[in-house]
Amino acid sequence: MTELRTDNQPADPWADIRPYHDDEVAEVLVRLAHDPELLDALTRFRLPRLSRFMPRLSRTLASIVIRREVRDVASVRDFQQRIAGYMQRMIRTTTDDFRVDGLEALDHDTAYLFIGNHRDISLDPAFVNYALYLAGRDTVRIAIGDNLLKKPYVTDLMRLNKSFIVPRSARGKRAMLAAYHNLSSYIRHSILEDNHSIWMAQREGRAKDGIDRTDPAIIKMMTMSRRSLDRDLGVGEAIRELRLVPVSISYEYDPCDVQKARELHAVHSSGNYEKAEFEDIMSIVAGITGHKGRVHLRFGTPLAADFDSADEVAAEIDRQVLEGYRLFPSHYLALETLGDAPELLDLSGVTDADRALFRARLQQVPAELREWWLAQYANPVRNRAGRIDGAG
Repeated sequence: MTELRTDNQPADPWADIRPYHDDEVAEVLVRLAHDPELLDALTRFRLPRLSRFMPRLSRTLASIVIRREVRDVASVRDFQQRIAGYMQRMIRTTTDDFRVDGLEALDHDTAYLFIGNHRDISLDPAFVNYALYLAGRDTVRIAIGDNLLKKPYVTDLMRLNKSFIVPRSARGKRAMLAAYHNLSSYIRHSILEDNHSIWMAQREGRAKDGIDRTDPAIIKMMTMSRRSLDRDLGVGEAIRELRLVPVSISYEYDPCDVQKARELHAVHSSGNYEKAEFEDIMSIVAGITGHKGRVHLRFGTPLAADFDSADEVAAEIDRQVLEGYRLFPSHYLALETLGDAPELLDLSGVTDADRALFRARLQQVPAELREWWLAQYANPVRNRAGRIDGAG
């Protein structure tokens, strides 16, 4: 429960949604080291046979490992330093190249509100953080939907990693409005008072069909708290104050592409798709461990104040995201395979090795999912060319 001051005003109005502070880290780590669900999850993943036949022993071993790994962790920065090591290993083993453009044009000591296209639950902001880390800059606070935080240990881990919670499960219009206003005030406080950058996705949920499109409702939420203080303030000025910077991330291959194709196929065929209980967690693991080929990250230009509506702001974010998105051979080969827009093809950079890898991956896709799988890779080419009318 949020602590109250004697004047009945919250001492910390964002206590329930903000990342953990340094003075909370030790308590959270102790809690994690004894969380039975986390221990079971770790042992099922790393010690499946032992967890099945000797669950108590496997939990004890997992608890010892956690305590050893975080023995010298006393702050959020310490925790993220440990993550950086795992990130380096992940990039080394699952990517063929990682490149960053545009960061050098942004002020080193200024906080920005980074708005990115969204392809992977955890890796999109993780790659942003790693780029900032390599440049000697502070990492971002990460917006994450409460729909992903169904387990207490997941919430703890995310908030240790500087995530803050986006409410999506509040009941009733009034409750949702209050929750979004509180979120909006936190974002503004982080940028302007704490001078601490933030990363948010350009829309709710991943772009499973490969179509990157900004939801104007996100823009309205961002400016809500500022405009409630000054009803005459325009959207453009509120956005300028937040120093909004579009960010593009492009993966040559998506480790979750088949699962996304399966979901799209199910929605098309039956009108709905029911996620398995731990599907989001499995998607996070698959994204981290799966082969991604080349990855490109592009930081855009801060938005000025010359916008009259949330739709105009969204359109400018889309323009910068698509302009900064790198099209890999996988994108053009998918479009070539579909055969419906030959005039958009650019196969000049496609090698025999690219074709062989593409064919090998396509062969592993079930026949009924191939059209959906191919569309994920072809759609960025179509989108940049203005061939997609509606959001996916």
